[in-house]
Amino acid sequence: MPIYMDRHDVSANVTAEDVAKLHQEDVKIQHQFGCRGLTYWFDEKRKTAFCLIEAPDAKAIEKMHNEAHGQVPNSIIEVEAGIVESFLGRIEDPTKAQDAGLNIIDDPAFRAIMVIGIKHPGLLPGAGFQFEPELRNLSDAIINILKAREGKPVEHSDYHYLVSFKSVTNTVMAASDIGLLMKDFNKDLKYGKIIFKIGLSAGVPVTKKQLIFEDTIKLAERMCEIVKGEIIVSAEVKDLCKSESANAFRKAEGFFFLTPEDEKFLTLLMDYTDSAWTNTNLKVDDFSRPLGCSKSRLYRKMILLTGKSPNIFIKEYRLKEALKLLGKSAGTISEIAFETGFTSPSYFSKCFQKRYGRMPSDYLLKSSGFI
Repeated sequence: MPIYMDRHDVSANVTAEDVAKLHQEDVKIQHQFGCRGLTYWFDEKRKTAFCLIEAPDAKAIEKMHNEAHGQVPNSIIEVEAGIVESFLGRIEDPTKAQDAGLNIIDDPAFRAIMVIGIKHPGLLPGAGFQFEPELRNLSDAIINILKAREGKPVEHSDYHYLVSFKSVTNTVMAASDIGLLMKDFNKDLKYGKIIFKIGLSAGVPVTKKQLIFEDTIKLAERMCEIVKGEIIVSAEVKDLCKSESANAFRKAEGFFFLTPEDEKFLTLLMDYTDSAWTNTNLKVDDFSRPLGCSKSRLYRKMILLTGKSPNIFIKEYRLKEALKLLGKSAGTISEIAFETGFTSPSYFSKCFQKRYGRMPSDYLLKSSGFI
């Protein structure tokens, strides 16, 4: 049977005890609707509650809540038990709460999210594809840092990490530790250096989107992908970390801090780019209306956040998308060139070689296993 997570935005006077009582009312009648409540989370500070429920469908959950106490969820999404456990650490009531009479659980589902991206060393100018053993050692070292800072890897490979933290301070400290690790690691490389980016954001598991922590992950991914700097920190992470620990940013080397305005601009920029980048006629002027700014302000803001002009940004976005398709062997060079918005295969190959130091045909052959 499917598993769902719902979100309840509760009033300011609701306590953890109140939520526990509401949960018990659900349990009393859940069988009538074919549901089984697995556990819940309650955030006293943000006044949000999240229920994890096995149910035939979302409607059954709404009916159960309505019949039990009238508190219908604000949002419901379908989730996988393993993913929930990876992000939140459990899919059942915490042990310390199980023996209590009322079973009060005052455990927020709010998490800090870290995304780490490591650029494939084989695409660095002048480098080959010879760093796989070193990358595995680096991966082990990163995982050890995350565990030491109580981070829970949700998914990871040698080139990408998605990590959940309860403590915002631990998130920032882990990012700082990884930054130092990367500097030491790069000292021993003979052919250039490995480029890393870390995005830090924070949020709750259920919003209006369909995936768990979707808004939070997307922001961290986008910060990691396009914002300049090595460690990019959202405004909320910065504020929360400062309130938790005054010394957290004492060694803020490599950190780039976003403001709420920066985050809004970044979201609008990427939402529009994601929808329009394949258009070969896309121009800088086309961005002004959806982003609500003049051409000159667009230029200044993009230089500030990405270090790139709008034209360079669009070109590099297309090259990254082309790189993904080449990695999947998803077509010929010409097909991929036109699919990613380039006007000709020759211009695409020229741009690709200038950006990555290799012809796209070289990377396509490697991805196909021929070299």
